Amino acid sequence: MCTVGFAADDLDAAARWYAELLGVEPYFRAYECETCGSRAFGVDHCAECDAAMRLGYIEFRFGDDQVELGFIDRRYVPAAAPGSGAAVAWHVDDLGATLQKVLAMGATEHEPITEQGGTGSGYFTASVIDPFGNRLGLFYNPHYLEMLAAR
Repeated sequence: MCTVGFAADDLDAAARWYAELLGVEPYFRAYECETCGSRAFGVDHCAECDAAMRLGYIEFRFGDDQVELGFIDRRYVPAAAPGSGAAVAWHVDDLGATLQKVLAMGATEHEPITEQGGTGSGYFTASVIDPFGNRLGLFYNPHYLEMLAAR
């Protein structure tokens, strides 16, 4: 996986929420002028008509592999694809603490912590719905840790 894409109605709020969760700021921001339709990267004022521009897309890079997490303004999502049906899971070292953190930040529990593959497997999952309507999976994955250690 190299990029995960979500949608949000309020990209500024999504940027703040995920910056707090991930501990990094978005590295990329794209804007669109609501007056003339001009688009620009990294600037919030239109060079064409001198109007303020609206944030249309943000992207974070995080984790060991610098996976990209992008958010597009929901107004650009086709009507046939509301919300996010993506089942994306990130490995976390402490599933319980991470779940409590995102719940305290305003996410709602979607699936409680569950051991997958039977008792003693060591694989635990949980998921939440972030404040923007996207499902965020959390995973404690021994296989991921083995692969990481082998690097």
